[in-house]
Amino acid sequence: MTSGESSPEAFTPVPVRVVLPDGQELVARLYSRVQTPAGSWEYDVGMPAYRNPEAGGVEAAEYRVRVEAPAHVRPVDGVSYEEVPTEYQEPPTVVQQVLGPRRPSGWVLAKAGGRGGPDRGVVHAVDCEEAPAGAPVLTLDRALDAAQHPGTRLCSLCGAAAELDPVLKGFEQGFGET
Repeated sequence: MTSGESSPEAFTPVPVRVVLPDGQELVARLYSRVQTPAGSWEYDVGMPAYRNPEAGGVEAAEYRVRVEAPAHVRPVDGVSYEEVPTEYQEPPTVVQQVLGPRRPSGWVLAKAGGRGGPDRGVVHAVDCEEAPAGAPVLTLDRALDAAQHPGTRLCSLCGAAAELDPVLKGFEQGFGET
């Protein structure tokens, strides 16, 4: 969410002083600021620079960087910072902290050519490094259908086997006889 009346698209950057590592200060343009879940602030600034275009010569440029506030930025006297687009990042929930980032959903089938026939392949999670690029994403039902073919196996590298085997073989396996 942003604060202020203006949207980020309509906002004109305002001047801010940036403190360089050697202690020098220069006036840059402040585009936005973010309060991190830890409560610290980061400012997106555009610092003046020069570049050499391919056609030759020298032209003015801007180097965009995110810096920590207040250690690396100072206000410019007389400038209002009330309209600067501001984002407040929410801290992760306890569940997010315990589970970590979520994987993308879905599976892909890597077909294996050769003597094995057209039904041979490997089912991978979408984000598996062994998954073929550009392969269509399969729903759970389609992945289970593909996995039931005798020539298809489930990748153990990405966890497709651990995720899909219990659904295929039943959840009670491994818990002893009932």
